[in-house]
Amino acid sequence: MQRLAILQARKWFSRSLSSFSSNPLKVCVVGSGPAGFYTAEKMLKAHQQAQVDIIDRLPTPFGLVRSGVAPDHPETKIVINQFSRVAQHERCSFLGNVTLGSSISLSELRELYHVVVLAYGAESDRSLGIPGENLKGIHSAREFVWWYNGHPDGRNLDPDLKSTDAAVILGQGNVALDVARILLRPTAELATTDIANYALAALEESSIRKVYLVGRRGPAQAACTAKELREVLGIRNVDISIQEVDLRLTPADEEELKSNRIKRRVHELLSKAATKPRTPGLNQRELHFVFFRKPVSFQESEDRSGHVSGVHFEKTVLKGDGPGKQTAIGTGEFEDIKCGLVLKSIGYKSVPVDGLPFDNKKGIVPNFRGRVLRDASGDPTLLEEGLYVCGWLKRGPTGIVATNLHCAEETVLSISEDLEKGVLISSSASPKPGRDGLLQLLHDRDVRIVSFSDWETINSEEKRLGSSRNKPREKLSTWDELHKAALD
Repeated sequence: MQRLAILQARKWFSRSLSSFSSNPLKVCVVGSGPAGFYTAEKMLKAHQQAQVDIIDRLPTPFGLVRSGVAPDHPETKIVINQFSRVAQHERCSFLGNVTLGSSISLSELRELYHVVVLAYGAESDRSLGIPGENLKGIHSAREFVWWYNGHPDGRNLDPDLKSTDAAVILGQGNVALDVARILLRPTAELATTDIANYALAALEESSIRKVYLVGRRGPAQAACTAKELREVLGIRNVDISIQEVDLRLTPADEEELKSNRIKRRVHELLSKAATKPRTPGLNQRELHFVFFRKPVSFQESEDRSGHVSGVHFEKTVLKGDGPGKQTAIGTGEFEDIKCGLVLKSIGYKSVPVDGLPFDNKKGIVPNFRGRVLRDASGDPTLLEEGLYVCGWLKRGPTGIVATNLHCAEETVLSISEDLEKGVLISSSASPKPGRDGLLQLLHDRDVRIVSFSDWETINSEEKRLGSSRNKPREKLSTWDELHKAALD
C-alpha cells in the first residue's frame, strides 16, 4: 500500500514541476536532526524547483545524531555524511543559531514560506510526579546523555559520580541501556570515542560500581533492542544479575513474544545471561536487571540534606489480555534500592511554541499523516494550511534514526498531495519571500546566523582538537566556544 502511494506521488511530482517554475516552492524545515534532514532530502528530490531552508536553535546541525547517539556507536553517526550532502545542495541552506519562538515566530515563518515543516524533536522530559523528584542526584537520562555528548545545554550538569557506589536507572529502553553502558564501560574504551573530555574525566574518577536497570513490567515487555542489550551484556568485567523467577512466562507473555521477533530475542538474551555463573569479587562492577517494580517515591539522605539516598518501589504484576495490552498493577508490597544517583529514562517530551496546536496528553502536535490539525480532535478536515510535522513531534519519542526516513516520506507525500490540489501554491499567488525574507528579518533583529560553512569551520576545529588525543573529535561544548569557532 505504501509503495503504491509513493509511485502515485511520483506521478504527481512530475506533473507539478512546470506549474511552480515561475513561483518556486519555498520550504522551511525547523530542526536539523534526522527528521529534518530526511524531510529536506525528500523535498529536494521530489520537487525540482523547491528551495529548502533548515533552521536550528543550535549552531551545530544533526540533532540527536550528534548529541543523542552514544559516543561508542560511531557507525550510527555515519549518516552525517548523507545529511552533509543535503545541506550542501544548491537549493538547500542550513541556518543555525535561529530559535523558533524568539529569533522568529511561527506565524512569521508561515508568512515567509509556502510550507513549514516542524521537526525539532523533543527537548524536555516526562515527569514521574512522585515525592522527592526534585532531590539532588536525580536527573533525566536526556540531561545525562547531553552531558556526556557535549551538548552546550548539558555542559553544566555535573552529575556527582564520586559520592555513591550505586546508580538506579528508571526504564529499560535503548537510552537506559546506553546510560548504563557509559557508567559501566571501561573508560579506556571510551577514551578513543568522541565523548566529551570533561565527562570522560568524571567517569575515570567515578565510584559507581552497581547499576540497577528497573522496569515496571517484565522481560517480555522490555523496550530495548537485541543489539543494545547484547552490547551492555558484553561489557568486560561486569557481573550481570537477573532473577530467574522474573523470566518465567505467562500465556499472555508467550503470545506477545510469538508475534514479536525482537522481543523474543531480547528475552532469549536475558535468559542466557541469568544462567551465566557469577564471579563475585573478581569483577569490579555489577549490572542488575530489576523487573516488576514501579517507583513510588525518592528517599532523602540523612547525611546529605536535599540529596537522594534511594528509591522506594512497589512490586507489580501484569494485568490485561492480549499481546501488548498488559499493564503493571501495584501489589501493595514494597522494597527499597539504596543509591546516590538516579537517572530517569521514562521518555522525552516535545515542547510547543506559540501558535502551534499541541496535544499535551500525547506530547505531540495533532496531525493527519504529517498535516497539522487545528486541535486534538483528530478531524482531518481541520487543517493548518501549509503547516506540517515530522519526527518525534509528529509520532512521539519512539524509534531509531532510520524510523525518521519513513516518517519523512509520509509527510512529504502529504505535502505533494496538497500541492497537487492547489492548496499551497497557485499560478496567481504572489511569490513568497522565503530565504531572502528570513535573512532580512534575522539581520534586522541582529541574530547571528551560523551557516553550514561556519559549521564546517567548527567541525575542522573539533577534529583538530580530537586528533591530539587520538579521538575522532573533541566537541566544543559551550555556546561561547561554538560561536567563537564559527566567527573565526
